[in-house]
Amino acid sequence: MRCCVCLFQQSLQCSPSKMAAGESNSRSSCLNLSNSGPLGNAPPSNSAHSSPASNRGAVGAAGGMHRSAGNSNPQSGPENGGGTESAVRSTPSAQNPPRQSVGQSGATSGAASNMTATSSSSSSSSASTASSSADASAAVASLPSSPASVLVYREPVYNWQATKSTVKERFAFLFNNEVLSDVHFLVGKGMGVQRIPAHRFALAVGSAVFDAMFNGGMATTSTEIELPDVEPAAFLALLKFLYSDEVQIGPETVMTTLYTAKKYAVPALEAHCVEFLKKNLRADNAFMLLTQARLFDEPQLASLCLENIDKNTADALAAEGFTDIDLDTLVAVLERDTLGVREVRLFGAAVRWAEAEAQRQQLQPTPENKRRVLGKALALIRFPLMTIEEFAAGPAQSGILSDREVVSLFLHFTVNPKPHVEFIDRPRCCLRGKECSITRFSQVESRWGYSGTSDRIRFSVNRRIFVVGFGLYGSIHGPTDYQVNIQIIHTDSNTVLGQNDTGFSCDGTASTFRVMFKEPVEILPSVNYIACATLKGPDSHYGTKGMRKVTHEAPATGTKTCFTFCYAAGNNNGTSVEDGQIPEVIFYT
Repeated sequence: MRCCVCLFQQSLQCSPSKMAAGESNSRSSCLNLSNSGPLGNAPPSNSAHSSPASNRGAVGAAGGMHRSAGNSNPQSGPENGGGTESAVRSTPSAQNPPRQSVGQSGATSGAASNMTATSSSSSSSSASTASSSADASAAVASLPSSPASVLVYREPVYNWQATKSTVKERFAFLFNNEVLSDVHFLVGKGMGVQRIPAHRFALAVGSAVFDAMFNGGMATTSTEIELPDVEPAAFLALLKFLYSDEVQIGPETVMTTLYTAKKYAVPALEAHCVEFLKKNLRADNAFMLLTQARLFDEPQLASLCLENIDKNTADALAAEGFTDIDLDTLVAVLERDTLGVREVRLFGAAVRWAEAEAQRQQLQPTPENKRRVLGKALALIRFPLMTIEEFAAGPAQSGILSDREVVSLFLHFTVNPKPHVEFIDRPRCCLRGKECSITRFSQVESRWGYSGTSDRIRFSVNRRIFVVGFGLYGSIHGPTDYQVNIQIIHTDSNTVLGQNDTGFSCDGTASTFRVMFKEPVEILPSVNYIACATLKGPDSHYGTKGMRKVTHEAPATGTKTCFTFCYAAGNNNGTSVEDGQIPEVIFYT
């Protein structure tokens, strides 16, 4: 095996505990020994302040020198029993400056070394490199003591290529390794800068950006490249992937790694980062990830974040990351019809965001400044969906709305016909898919009167659904406005599961007119519920020839939803299975 003889200089600041095994304690100065890397290179250093490689020669006091003249790939001679080493001279090159080894015998030694000094802040290398370093340390510890400040060190990793059976293993060995490196990156900024070795060929093979950097028309010739906008941990994760296909990402580094992968056009690593984010998506980080997904132009991840927010709106709004989002992200969320939260809570969350944004803009959190930073987001809060009590206790007293807006909304809550308001009154539905409806009457007749008594009908279904509203009959006397209160009541507990006190306008035809709940009402299979509608207005049309069972079949999937209607005990204003009001149920599956 080819051997190298290394010269270790004395260290002026070294504790005795760091001395090599067998070294004399009587010396006035001790040796500071660090593990040399393969082929005489020092272990990889991630310090930006490492000194350049030195090329020193030393001649021993005695011993013969063995050289293979004219041999560009020399092999060491056989070692003898006395421990004499064969000296080797390598062919000089730009990456491998000339090295000289001088044979020695007995206690007299000489060496030539090509070493790169390392700082204390080294970053981790591959498992193979770590193993080689451990072997080197063991070899140093086992050497006999040498006089003065010279120590013979036999390189244990010559011909390291022979120990790596695949191309992947050989490239993985070179990751973050000075061996054969021809470029260094100064990654990070300030005191956090790390000096990371790399290999132009390996980078160019894995990234079109690196290929252009080193081989394009304006290729750099610099051997040190500064990357102040990249985090060292993220850059090492990128190199690890390019050298070995191994993915090293975690919650603390995934976003910076995603940024680095995008910057250097490594889509496979991008996909791993996005997949990691998908698996770790939760309500408490959905807003933070949504902001990053929009920033990095990851539409699939952004869509998943929005779906998570739809399903867990209250928890997502309560998370700390919500107040850190930007205005455009807030607007994108408030525009959605599928948020599963009461509007008054949405308003409260918007106010919290406005307070944080005012602070970021160094503004006092006054009502005027809150309105200012909310901007177009304020118009997306659906105040008409609140109850009059919710509106009076919150938004009306916040100072964010103008006096005219407050009066207009109070009129909307209290009078019929309802005046126009500047805010959206379309209900939000936290459900996806296609809206469905069933009709329980097969014929329509005239004159159904109202005296303050509720029309009620009991029903159950065969599968879980969400009821979002009813279809009701309107006036027989032409266009008319009705006031109406709709409810769904759990029969056994007599609990009101959902209600809305609202109104609707009809055109005098026998059609049904939609009246919607403010939030979807969950209906469980094989449980009895009561649909209730209390109308105030003139006589209306009504349905006859009612059906006890009505089945809806989804066109795309063939899924069947079966409604069973029964008489509701008590005064129902005459509504029954056979005839009456509440002809239509609107729902999602």
